[in-house]
Amino acid sequence: MNRPEKNEYAAYYSTYIKNVPDGDIASILERQIDETIQDLEGLGEERAMQRYAPGKWTIKEVVGHLINAERMFAYRALCFSRNEKKHLPSFEQNNYVENANFKDRSLQDLLEEFRLLRSSNVALFRSFSDEMMMRTGMASGFKFTVRAIAHVIAGHELHHRNVIKERYLQSFSRT
Repeated sequence: MNRPEKNEYAAYYSTYIKNVPDGDIASILERQIDETIQDLEGLGEERAMQRYAPGKWTIKEVVGHLINAERMFAYRALCFSRNEKKHLPSFEQNNYVENANFKDRSLQDLLEEFRLLRSSNVALFRSFSDEMMMRTGMASGFKFTVRAIAHVIAGHELHHRNVIKERYLQSFSRT
């Protein structure tokens, strides 16, 4: 399955999709499980609660955001793969983070939830035929293909993992 064309997703998501390597998207999603967990599992609870700047999410909240967003994107992919014709709503990411209990959970617990969710979504995407991957639907006022959503999930995770490395971990190592 090739990477999506620009007419398969909202232009905003090109920042995520362009960073996804070429290859089988389900395998890329699967590989990211270990990469993300390896990058984050040794941080410790105190570090996982730090923010790189006032008003920014903690690392735990970023992981929680990845979980929230992946659930939403995977739901959209499932709906579109089944030829859902209703327009799906957007979601306000800050409200989802603010109204969750990420600060009360351990980083290990959040990473385990990410692992389970991503593993389930890899199985979901592997279950789709090529035809299903090309089906379309409307979300947040934009048309998406299922394959574009798979790439958005991979690119979104990669984007936030890079933000953690560049803004959180580098700023912590200087203090």
